[in-house]
Amino acid sequence: MSAPVAPLVERPMQMMRGIGLMMLAMALLALSDMFIKSANLAGFPPGQVMFLLSIGGTAFFILIARLQGQPVWTRDALHPAVLWRNFFEIVGAIGLMLGLAWVPLSQFAAIMQMAPLIVVIGAATVLKEQVGLRRWLAVAAGIVGMLLVVRPGMEGFTPAAFLALMGVAGLAMRDLVTRLSPPGIPSIALSTWGFAATIPFGAILMVLMGDAPRWSAPAMWHVAGAIVVTSTGYYAITTAMRIAPVSVVSPFRYARLVFTMGLGILVFGERPDPLTLTGAAIILVAGLYTFLRERQLSRRNR
Repeated sequence: MSAPVAPLVERPMQMMRGIGLMMLAMALLALSDMFIKSANLAGFPPGQVMFLLSIGGTAFFILIARLQGQPVWTRDALHPAVLWRNFFEIVGAIGLMLGLAWVPLSQFAAIMQMAPLIVVIGAATVLKEQVGLRRWLAVAAGIVGMLLVVRPGMEGFTPAAFLALMGVAGLAMRDLVTRLSPPGIPSIALSTWGFAATIPFGAILMVLMGDAPRWSAPAMWHVAGAIVVTSTGYYAITTAMRIAPVSVVSPFRYARLVFTMGLGILVFGERPDPLTLTGAAIILVAGLYTFLRERQLSRRNR
């Protein structure tokens, strides 16, 4: 009679651990945004930051794979789904690096929250998943919120905001294509390949922008901080997704908006205007509704 008790007790504990890890990951990734922007302000061009961060992240994941006894460089790295995933990782990395360099951190944080809504659009158009009217309305509301943040054609418009949007779209498509990857491929291998794929494109970005490598101790410390918190945050997300249901932990991704905006205010002295805050709130509500609706439909199907 006592056998069933353990799972009933363990499951809530696992869910709490998953939520805690997701919150930790969002705080770490917000710190990553801060370190990357600080490295840019300290004199490192975006391509150089991307190049160094990619090398550091790849080394981190290779180390984790070795500790776990997981093979990294296998034939699966050439699977079409993996190659598409790497392509979108590159697009996302370039957009985010340029966006962080030229867009205020608080505005960047709001744009980043469009990722789940872009996944919905991709799921409907690429994977041909059924998306009902309510979720389409949530996507439309999120786009309105994004336009309030970016405000094209209005005073305060920053063209580089579209680069940040390109970055979040690339990472959203990466997450979508991950669903098509063979389930037997370890997550640590996918992470390693994704980071490794961005290494040469950091160098290419420097060449295309005409930036010569620069070296300064403060900027290197910022890059080192970005490597540590980005890799650790990435790994924390993966662990959270494995130990708790996605529908439980995913809504806590939006904690990143609070953390990143807070760092923009405290560290860089930014003051988000009412339009930015309104747009961020609309995106937040639309994204949370999308998560809750998907969770409801999943329960109904089961």
